[in-house]
Amino acid sequence: MPGETVAERLAGRTLWIPRMTYSGAKMMAATFRSVGIDAAVTPPSDERTLELAGLYTGGEECYPEKVTLGDFLRIIHSEGFDPAKTAFFMPTAEGPCRFGQYRPYLKLVLQELGLADIPIISPTSKNSYDGMANHDRNMIRHLWWGLISADILRKMLLKTRPYETDTGDTDKVYHKCLDLAEAVAERRDLPSRDRFTGILEALRTSRELFHAIPARYTKDKPLVGVVGEIFCRLNTFSNSDAVRKIEAHGGEAWISDVSEWVWYTNWSQKHLLRRDGKTFSLAMLAALVKNAVQHHDEAKLLEPFEEDFAGYEEPHDLYEEVLKPGWPYLPADGALGEMALSIGKSVYLYRKGADGIIDISPFSCMNGIVSEGVYHALAAEHDEIPIRNFYFDATSSNMDRDLDIFMELATNYRKRKKAIRRWPAFFQD
Repeated sequence: MPGETVAERLAGRTLWIPRMTYSGAKMMAATFRSVGIDAAVTPPSDERTLELAGLYTGGEECYPEKVTLGDFLRIIHSEGFDPAKTAFFMPTAEGPCRFGQYRPYLKLVLQELGLADIPIISPTSKNSYDGMANHDRNMIRHLWWGLISADILRKMLLKTRPYETDTGDTDKVYHKCLDLAEAVAERRDLPSRDRFTGILEALRTSRELFHAIPARYTKDKPLVGVVGEIFCRLNTFSNSDAVRKIEAHGGEAWISDVSEWVWYTNWSQKHLLRRDGKTFSLAMLAALVKNAVQHHDEAKLLEPFEEDFAGYEEPHDLYEEVLKPGWPYLPADGALGEMALSIGKSVYLYRKGADGIIDISPFSCMNGIVSEGVYHALAAEHDEIPIRNFYFDATSSNMDRDLDIFMELATNYRKRKKAIRRWPAFFQD
């Protein structure tokens, strides 16, 4: 109804959140529950996901669209489904990526099914998702804490699992740690200060749990940077569990996290304000304050992991450390979105001592195709570091076939590379 707030639209409904990354979606759902909005993560994708999506897509849509639509359709076709108790979360974005069409297409499908009254909650990257604050004045900040926590725990997972001595230990600890953080994030009775303290304590406990995992940290594994389209690189169903394949081939993966996209939308918001002559405006002041607060909170949550992430540090200044180095190849004021991030992050990972770069994208993804056209020049100017694009769709992937060759290239490159990798103190020669 016109004039309704988001909270009023969601009253009595469950808000279903796609698992772009399971950890991030889990923490986001918990944060929604903390303000009285029932929220849940969509169930794990399966063949039924693709079967249902195939009934409402024509083949030109990108793979993440099929996965998210199919997962929503599985909820619609589930036993006991009640449209009056259902809502879907589908953000949107500016720029050339087809992601901007997900929300309107979902709306069309719901109309075709006679379910047009199901709300679609759709914050936009144009204002760096500021609309999320409509739920609660602290909502953006609380969501940020959840997102950073999810990124930290995923990073601990990926830097520990390749070295575990008993297969499966790290995954068990990872899920236990996610549950610890979720238990704090979903509480409704916590003031912001206590909530932050609780999440920080959950992260400290998580660090101890990860440290207790029996592991042999040796320096013989190639470090593979993973960039590309954000959903496909982070959603294990969409990329056929690509990171585990890298690990099975003797490598360690450093995957670009979700917060990278938030820093990009923050930069983009300020860039658009400057372009529109609003450099000195209340909107710019608000953007600068939000950016500063997010940096402060991120630094505090990362503090306990300073030793663990030595050599694994994420960029502190996205423009200076990612966008600017990528500018000669893809200027970020013209090449919008993930392609600029993938190129710039590849340079960043090269400088951090990565032994190879893998770009994971959906089949026919423009961001992936444009990036692939640039990687040759980038590699030529960076010691010929191996860079390989892998495209995924509902039918097949070329990853299993080609990963053997790529890992051999990465192993040979690490013997001659010029960029020196920094290791945490607990790694052994």
